[in-house]
Amino acid sequence: MRITVLAGGVGGSRFVRGVREECARRWPDGNGGSAASVTVIVNTGDDLWLAGVRLMPDFDSLLYSLAGVNDTERGWGRAGETERVAAELREWGVGWPWFTLGDLDLGTHLARTAWLREGATPSEVAARLQRRWPLGVRLLPATDTEVDTQVLVADADELDGEREMHFQEWWTRYRAALPAIEFRQRNLDHAHPAPGVVEAIRGSDLVLVAPSNPVVSIGTIVSIPGIREAVRETHAPVVGVSPIIGGKVVRGMADACLPAIGVDTTAEAVGRHYGARSAGGLIDGWLVDDADAAAVEPLTETGLVAASVPLWMRDLDTSAALAGQAIDLGERLRDHATGRESTR
Repeated sequence: MRITVLAGGVGGSRFVRGVREECARRWPDGNGGSAASVTVIVNTGDDLWLAGVRLMPDFDSLLYSLAGVNDTERGWGRAGETERVAAELREWGVGWPWFTLGDLDLGTHLARTAWLREGATPSEVAARLQRRWPLGVRLLPATDTEVDTQVLVADADELDGEREMHFQEWWTRYRAALPAIEFRQRNLDHAHPAPGVVEAIRGSDLVLVAPSNPVVSIGTIVSIPGIREAVRETHAPVVGVSPIIGGKVVRGMADACLPAIGVDTTAEAVGRHYGARSAGGLIDGWLVDDADAAAVEPLTETGLVAASVPLWMRDLDTSAALAGQAIDLGERLRDHATGRESTR
C-alpha cells in the first residue's frame, strides 16, 4: 500500500502520526514498522527567513512529532526546550521579540541554513534532517521554491486601510486579529513541485488530505503549479478529512482564513470548497465529524462520497482510528471504481 498525505500544521502532524500507526497495525513488517509506504507532502507557505536563518515550521513540526521529540504541551517546538539564545537575540534587537526560537529548534534552523548556503536544495536538506531519526514515513517539501505567504490585512491605522505582512507575523504576533483580505504566496507563478512530489501523488494507491488549514496549508500545496493537476489526475482515490467540527476549528485559526476566500467555517462548506473530482474538484471522499452528520446528504449530492465519523484526535489511538476510517473510505472508493471499470 502506497499512501500520500497532503499536510501542514499541528493537525497535520497528529493525523500523519495516526496514519503511520494505523499502517503499522494493518500491514506490520515484523520489525515494529509497516510494510506500507507513507509519503507526506508538506506545506512550505509558512516558511520564512528570520535572524539570518531559514525556518520551515510545518516541516519541523512533522519532523519532531514523528521523531517523538516534540513538545506535546505547547503543540510546537522541541520537548525540554530552553530559550537562552532567543533572550540574547532580543537584547541585541535581532529578529522578532514575539517569535521565540528555542535553542534546540534553532540548532535545526542553523543546520538547515548551513546546508542551504552550501548549495543544497530544501528537499535535499529535508532528506538530511530525516536521517537523524527513524520516522517511518518520508517527508517531502511541497516545493523547493520559496513561496512564503504574505497576508494583506485591513488596518485602520494605514492611509489606505490596508497593509501586508508575513503570515507568521499575522498569525503569531496579532493572533489573526487583523481581518485578512487576501493571502499571497510569493514566487508562486514560477514555483515547481519538489522532486518526488508529483511522482508520489501519481503513484499512490491512496491520497489523503489531512485536517490542515484549507487556505494556508492545503491551499498553498495545491496552488503550486503541477500539484493540483497531479491530485486531479491520479488513479488513486483522494479522501479528505474536515478540519472543522461543529462549526469550529479544531486547532489554529482557519476560521480567520476562510472568510478571505469566501468559505464558511463549516465541514460542509470546506468539503464543497475542495469539491468532487468528478466535478473538477480535488477529492472523492470527505470525512466529517458525527456532529456534522447532517452535512453528509448535501455533500453526496455534489458528487462526493461523504461519511460522518469521530474526528477528534485526542491521542495516538484516536488518531489511528481516524486514519483507519480514511483508509477504509479510500478502499471502498477504489473497489467501487474497480467494479465500475470491470462492467464497461
